[in-house]
Amino acid sequence: MSTSPIRFGIIGCAEIACKVARAISLSPNATLIAVGSRSIDKARQFISDNALPASTIPLAPYDAVLDHPSVDAVYVPLPTSLHVTWAVAAAKKGKHVLLEKPTALCVEELDVILQACRENRVQFMDSTMWMHHPRTEKMRELITDPTCFGELKTVDSICTFSADEDFLQNDIRVKPDLDALGALGDVGWYCIRSILWANLYQLPKTVVALSGPIKNNAGVLLSCGAQLLWPDGRSATLNCSFLAHLTMQMTVIGTKGALHVPDFITPYEEGKCSFRFVSDAGFTELVTGWDPVPSKHEVITDLPQEARMVQEFARLVKLIKEEGKEPETKWPEISRKTQLVMDAVKKSVDNGFEPVEIIG
Repeated sequence: MSTSPIRFGIIGCAEIACKVARAISLSPNATLIAVGSRSIDKARQFISDNALPASTIPLAPYDAVLDHPSVDAVYVPLPTSLHVTWAVAAAKKGKHVLLEKPTALCVEELDVILQACRENRVQFMDSTMWMHHPRTEKMRELITDPTCFGELKTVDSICTFSADEDFLQNDIRVKPDLDALGALGDVGWYCIRSILWANLYQLPKTVVALSGPIKNNAGVLLSCGAQLLWPDGRSATLNCSFLAHLTMQMTVIGTKGALHVPDFITPYEEGKCSFRFVSDAGFTELVTGWDPVPSKHEVITDLPQEARMVQEFARLVKLIKEEGKEPETKWPEISRKTQLVMDAVKKSVDNGFEPVEIIG
């Protein structure tokens, strides 16, 4: 393949776009050439605020990014209610789609997006960044080792942060016309993905929302939880909230071992992170401690996880563009499974915490 980078455009100047703009600049096989907004002034301001190269083109409206002949791929950080419109439009213009999570308001909308991507042979990926951290691969090696981990039994995943009053009143993530899934879509997405990741993406059979969700006056979820159940006895719990202290915790428990990660979504430090693992643990004499104690596994990375995400996405795009390969199906399949579970949690909440069966 050539050494020329994949050329990105960004559609929308959301706060998260600042992080991804930096990720594109750090990725060795990608470059950001255009930023689109509803107004040209806002696009120019985004370029200036993020110290992007002078060659970065400000464009308005959003269609201008899709019409630009040099743009290979687009990152779409728009409100979830706009995803189906602009992701489909991008695919129809032949632009590869890196879509902010949650991918859609429901799986039916996501299916429309994925169909457009298939029909136009463009790569789809959602921007769940922690999936691309090298720590994730190291953890996978341990929890799939039957000798030290055994069989998976349960997963517990929590993602919360304590939003201030301005966020709770004004952020798009609490507006029913923009991001109607609220905390479930914003931070619950991560919990669901981690549970599916630990289960090798085998969907649960049953989802039951936990009682006591909190909604704002517009009916948008600010906090909720759920239990996921598999026919063979595996289980998982998730809790997501805009109303509790910053926590990004995942625990995966098998018959012979356990994994604990206190910062699985955003590592405490960008270039260095860790997790703890223990196998065949028991108590010391007189039950005064553990033997062995969990071991700490440290992972160093030269690129932040969001840049690795862009790098992998650009690699797949280049294979399609230059070698005629078909789009990778793994990423859209994982997105769809995450969306299916999220839909089931929402349905259980709406139906008074009744169990919801998932049909993949």
